[in-house]
Amino acid sequence: MPAHLELQDYVSAITRSGEVFRGAAERAGPAARVPTCPDWTVAELVAHQGMVHRWAAAVLRGDGDHDTERSHAEGAAAPDPLAWFSAGLADLVETLRAAPDDAEAPVFLKNAPRPRLFWARRQAHETTVHSVDALSAALGAPPPTADAPVTPALAADGIDELLCGFLPRRKSRLRSPQPRTLLVRCDDTGHSWSLRISEEPVVAVAGAPAAAEPPDAVFSGTAVQLYLALWNRGREVAVDGLPELVEQWRAQARVEWG
Repeated sequence: MPAHLELQDYVSAITRSGEVFRGAAERAGPAARVPTCPDWTVAELVAHQGMVHRWAAAVLRGDGDHDTERSHAEGAAAPDPLAWFSAGLADLVETLRAAPDDAEAPVFLKNAPRPRLFWARRQAHETTVHSVDALSAALGAPPPTADAPVTPALAADGIDELLCGFLPRRKSRLRSPQPRTLLVRCDDTGHSWSLRISEEPVVAVAGAPAAAEPPDAVFSGTAVQLYLALWNRGREVAVDGLPELVEQWRAQARVEWG
């Protein structure tokens, strides 16, 4: 699961999506509900994202005593939660820029890139996805693809991280008693992935399945449309094949803190 972008691309994405996050959260107000995360208010979203930024920076620096629960509580109680969020964002960006390429730190996905690049990539997508959540709170509904702060290249990279990094983990809940094959195809960037879904962990590979083994379903669209849909933040994709795989995806293909 190699990273497909450079470190600066990820840092720029963190900065850009962090600005979108803060602006949207400010417009929505702390008590607004988050349509893409229905159990959360904006205040809870801000506390969560600020905590994750601080946690990731601490991991990369080797600060093993970072307390995520205390960090989350600090954000929830901050006199100015958005200033607190921005401080954590700035610290994360500075930590990523200052860390050496050979920095040693834990990572949690198989075949991950080196820790500095892993954490830059992970936080780029973490912040981008949650910026879409903040936009949904400001709009009162999931934002259209055109409003999402993500480029096609970043979207394709994030799809790859989700499909080849998160979903094959044993803790992933995406399972099927009857084996299914799913093809995910980006019509604009040319990227594609083939997934084997069974009672065992998902097997995901880059590229289309062999012609002799047609997929049970194809999810297609632009890279950004697929990025939002696969991270359960949008529905602007075409589905060819078994329609029940769409609802199964929405119910089971979720990445949650913890």
